[in-house]
Amino acid sequence: MTSKNNGLSAALVSNLQDVLSKRKGVVTDGSAEEPPSTSDVAANEEEEKESDDDSRPIVLVTSGDGIDSPGLVSLVEALVREGLYNVHVCAPQTDKSASSHSMTPGETISASSVNIKGATAFEVSGTPVDCISVGLSGALFAWSKPILVISGINQGSNCGHQIFYSGAVAAAREALISGVPSLSLSLNWKKDESQESDFKDAVGVCLPLINATIRDIEKGVFPKDCSLNIEIPTSPSSNKGFKVTKQSVWRKSPSWQAVSANRHPGAGNFMSNQQSLGAQLAQLGRDASAAGAARRFTTQKKSIVEIESVGVAGKTESRVKKYFRLEFVAKEQEHTDDDLDIKALEDGFVSVTPLSLLPKIDPETQAVA
Repeated sequence: MTSKNNGLSAALVSNLQDVLSKRKGVVTDGSAEEPPSTSDVAANEEEEKESDDDSRPIVLVTSGDGIDSPGLVSLVEALVREGLYNVHVCAPQTDKSASSHSMTPGETISASSVNIKGATAFEVSGTPVDCISVGLSGALFAWSKPILVISGINQGSNCGHQIFYSGAVAAAREALISGVPSLSLSLNWKKDESQESDFKDAVGVCLPLINATIRDIEKGVFPKDCSLNIEIPTSPSSNKGFKVTKQSVWRKSPSWQAVSANRHPGAGNFMSNQQSLGAQLAQLGRDASAAGAARRFTTQKKSIVEIESVGVAGKTESRVKKYFRLEFVAKEQEHTDDDLDIKALEDGFVSVTPLSLLPKIDPETQAVA
């Protein structure tokens, strides 16, 4: 374990150092000669397993990437295999990356049971924050609250300002708001370099952190005012150790690309589908006003022009409809502060960043206020 504590409790740092020092090939100056493995962790924890499953600490797992994401599946399988915790899962049924802290008020969401061996699992037709909110509400599970909420393992880093976009980090934040300690885990996935098996290596890296966190929670020394955002380097098995870091201002740049209408037939044909429905209702005579509504819709549609140009539309009396797709593009930046999350991650360390619910205002801004 390297670096300053940056507000993280000395107890947890000491706990992590102890875990790492007991692992073969790992030294406390932050280097690792041999990658951590799930089997090593299981051996170290074998004596601590509870004989009565009902007495095991409850852990709730979610993910911004969805219930079937390889990161979540690998993590849950490893936690079940450990046998130390009563594992529950509540995750979105589809990928909800970059959903931030969005919720679904005023709408009905479904929670369907999912078969994950050794765990109690539900997929939810909502956001990651919905999943944690309903999971902790008492409406879905019989227990009052878990000892820890884990969100991940997310596919792609969530350093710096990406934290504000991340659904995975938001899920951990929602747990913290509800008074439950939480971790968010992310793998620095690179399209042409990473592979699905990297998630299993990432799990081996995370387990000591998870176990150390739960020990500190049980001892009452884990900080109650922060969540931990854990970033795992692209090659988890060759990481250089853990480093406690602070949030940087790095982010990926949003890139809006104009696309042609024929690439999105569902969007382009929405109005024509509605017109067809109105005409059918009129023909069947189910609603005498439907024919009039369909005619008005047809008249309105004639004034709508769908264009595929990427340029700015000129003045026209017609309405203009354009289609766009959002992608996030990583920016190449030089980071010199070794205590920053993105710098540690780029240097091959596992970044551990405490995140607080309260904004940190620098002294200069505070003086102006």
